[in-house]
Amino acid sequence: MHRLTRVAPLAVITAAALLAAGACRRDPEPAPQPVVNQDSIDAARRADSIAAAERARQDSIAAAERARADSIARESERMNRMMAEARNTLTATIYFELDQSTLSDQSRATLDAKLPLLNANSGLRVQVVGPADERGSDEYNLALGQRRAAAAKRYLTDRGIASDRITVVSRGEEQPVCSTSDESCWSQNRRDEFEIVAGGDNLTLPNQ
Repeated sequence: MHRLTRVAPLAVITAAALLAAGACRRDPEPAPQPVVNQDSIDAARRADSIAAAERARQDSIAAAERARADSIARESERMNRMMAEARNTLTATIYFELDQSTLSDQSRATLDAKLPLLNANSGLRVQVVGPADERGSDEYNLALGQRRAAAAKRYLTDRGIASDRITVVSRGEEQPVCSTSDESCWSQNRRDEFEIVAGGDNLTLPNQ
């Protein structure tokens, strides 16, 4: 009887201890879930969309500006090239046979190419210089150079270019481009040179 009485309190104490331990090991409560604000999400998406659209617009503007700059550069290069070609045409040299001031077919073609530029630029003034090779006297070569320059001028004035826009001068054998005494060199010195003396800075190109 007494033994049972001692066991009962022990069982009560043990049960209380187990309950206390169970209470200590109780699982933690789950963390609260964040509240989703759909309006904020939608606003952020709209902001991203607007920013992307602005970047696309700026990229488009930059691309257009680059294309315009490239186009201007190409046009400038084209015009510079055409101006250089025009000046080369105006200053292109013509050549003569020995003791001759008669224009060859090639010389007439070279002069014909000058006419559109002379017609398109009324303020343009040129000087025709007539050199000769070293053979013959100084006096003869000066006269021959004068006849050669006059032949070129006459060809141009006969085709409508005002006479006062073209001056002629002879240099005889004074300024050869080649000094070797053979035919390949002499043929280079029998020529008419063309110099732009006024109106050549801003040429108007024909049909522009």
